[in-house]
Amino acid sequence: MHDHLTSHLNGCSPEQYPGEVRKTLWVVLGLNWLVAVFKLFFGAAVHSASMVADGYHSLADGSSNIIGLFGIRLAARPKDTDHPYGHKKYETFAAVFIAFLLFVVCLQILHGGLERLRTREVPEINWISFVVMAGTTIVNIVVMTYEYAKGRRIGSDILVSDSLHTRADIFTSVSVVVAFIGIKLGFPLLDAIVAGVIAVFIGFSAVRILRSTSAVLCDTAVLKDEEIERVVMGVMGVRRCHRIRTRGRADDIHIDLHVLARDRTTLVHAHDMSVAIEEELRRHFPGVTDVVVHMEPLSSENHDKD
Repeated sequence: MHDHLTSHLNGCSPEQYPGEVRKTLWVVLGLNWLVAVFKLFFGAAVHSASMVADGYHSLADGSSNIIGLFGIRLAARPKDTDHPYGHKKYETFAAVFIAFLLFVVCLQILHGGLERLRTREVPEINWISFVVMAGTTIVNIVVMTYEYAKGRRIGSDILVSDSLHTRADIFTSVSVVVAFIGIKLGFPLLDAIVAGVIAVFIGFSAVRILRSTSAVLCDTAVLKDEEIERVVMGVMGVRRCHRIRTRGRADDIHIDLHVLARDRTTLVHAHDMSVAIEEELRRHFPGVTDVVVHMEPLSSENHDKD
């Protein structure tokens, strides 16, 4: 777990983080909407439900980038009296909005696919259609790789979740090409079927994003108790630690724990131990932003079982 968190947080300083995320999202937004325009325009021209569905998927990618830009702007605000723990969860909330946006797009595409099955309209596929899909797929691969790598490097929920959104777009684009081949071979219904498959991919992406963000919003433990205990027990004067709790995001971890020390430990010494514990935790786990240490005399162990 420690190595996992370190890899998330060694990409940039907290001061650089908002700017890095915003810069990445602006680049991805421009590329996503460029891809969406090509797919929607040529999809409508050749009457392909699957290509239009893929275009809407790319358009949703761009819309999620805008949501992410608003989310990261809010998350970058400093702590205040109303938000003593900061505003970082706004970025996680933005990822949740992306998931709901994906669900809406999923329903729209399913409706369009069913309509195509009902009308049985045959798309007019030509070589330009294949060129457009090949070109936009290459762009999507570049966007997904760049955004995912950047998100993992700097520990950004919004970039990682948005890159998963784009990854689904790659699979759906490949499915559209398969549908085009099927249409050329005399199976026009593949267009509507592939549109349905695209909707399923989008739905799975939304579920995956909700699962990852719910862990943060529901205060799921971020670090293993054993790893924290091992660090704390290395501080001079600590006899035992228990009631360890962690929550937050990989770049904003809050820890509170109880530490038992010798009964005759002075208040000054107890304070120094608390400071040393906090420093050691911050050193070993770069994402730690808040540590609360409850000091207890060793004799209380017999009266306070966890």
